Amino acid sequence: MDKVIVIGAGLAGSEAAWQLAQRGILVELREMKPKKMSPAHHTGYFGELVCSNSLRSDQLENAVGLLKEELRRCSSLIMACADGHRVEAGGALAVDRHAFAAAITEQIKNHPNITVVEGEVVEIPDEGNVIIATGPLTSEALSEKIAGLFPESRYLNFFDAAAPLVAFDSIDMDSAWFASRYDRGTPDYINCPLTAEEYDAFWTELTRAQEAEVHGFEDAGVFEGCMPVEVMARRGRDTLCYGPLKPVGLKDPRTGKEPFAVVQLRKDNAQGSIYNMVGFQTHLRFPEQKRVFSMIPALKNAEYVRYGVMHRNTFLDSPRLLDRYYRVRGQERLMFAGQITGVEGYVESTASGCLAALELARRLEGKPPANFPQETAMGALALYISDQSVVNFQPMNINFGLIPPLGWRVKGKRNKNAEISRRALEVLGRLELK
Repeated sequence: MDKVIVIGAGLAGSEAAWQLAQRGILVELREMKPKKMSPAHHTGYFGELVCSNSLRSDQLENAVGLLKEELRRCSSLIMACADGHRVEAGGALAVDRHAFAAAITEQIKNHPNITVVEGEVVEIPDEGNVIIATGPLTSEALSEKIAGLFPESRYLNFFDAAAPLVAFDSIDMDSAWFASRYDRGTPDYINCPLTAEEYDAFWTELTRAQEAEVHGFEDAGVFEGCMPVEVMARRGRDTLCYGPLKPVGLKDPRTGKEPFAVVQLRKDNAQGSIYNMVGFQTHLRFPEQKRVFSMIPALKNAEYVRYGVMHRNTFLDSPRLLDRYYRVRGQERLMFAGQITGVEGYVESTASGCLAALELARRLEGKPPANFPQETAMGALALYISDQSVVNFQPMNINFGLIPPLGWRVKGKRNKNAEISRRALEVLGRLELK
């Protein structure tokens, strides 16, 4: 059996290499560190965490908790190292970042089926099975080669700005209504009104809120073409009322009048379980987003599926380019994994590498695909990044909005989420993954 080349030894690449090697498949893992370092990395370890040391919630009532449990049941290397080097963090799974990365590196380098090749990759191998897992900071040379794979497509996006996403079932619909401006077309938008007094309080806090730091590897000029809502607010009290909070053409059915200001939410997925805050691209710190945006009455208890972000981050237009196995459409020997595919987060990156490797291993062994279903968190992520109906594709963390509803009523949100997780693990247990 020919070897598989994995490019990049981050979380996704390390997981993919491990899953393949554990199944007796020879792997050549190519990693540019320590010969060449990105601005975000500081050690030569594989699986180095460049931001937080938290892998987020470890509870099954949380979607990322479900994703972690699915990975454990797939014998994930990353999860085994995380569990072995966890530090106290309440209901979250946080790790000693250096011990965690050192453990991953040791396991990979000592595996008899993995050969590590150090040095920057500047060419994509022109034959054989290849998994590219080089992350959002892919080197310029390799980025150019990736561009060459997709000469007729919008192959890479620059993740300059994204507005927050909220879960539909956390929106207070007693304080909002469905309508389109001037009642044109179907009533697709959720409209969240503010009185003059509510708007003044919201505007004041928005102008005072703390922005996130601009890291050294980000482009400080990235905001020039897409103004953050907080910057717009600082231009004057009424600026937002002539911009994203414009109430014109929207009559509140409870009063028959136009409100002083309106925040509009737009459906972000086909199921209508996730909504986008229109015009709210922001560079505020995540806690500040929750604090200030919760001053909008309809969003007082909003659950944020993804906070707004503004930074440079390279990712594929995956729905047009990749299938549910993370393979390049029409060039199936080539696969991608990790954040370059549009999955967002440590655990999500790991999951993409795991699924890509498991499905590749089955093909190499002459077995049918496992086809992780949407009821599983791993399958839901893979189907999201390969959903060709998605028009404005943006990176996404795992969330229950990507997973089909139960189809039966369960009282209480935590109980409902726990039941979704129970169903997912039951479905996963029926898959043939060996």
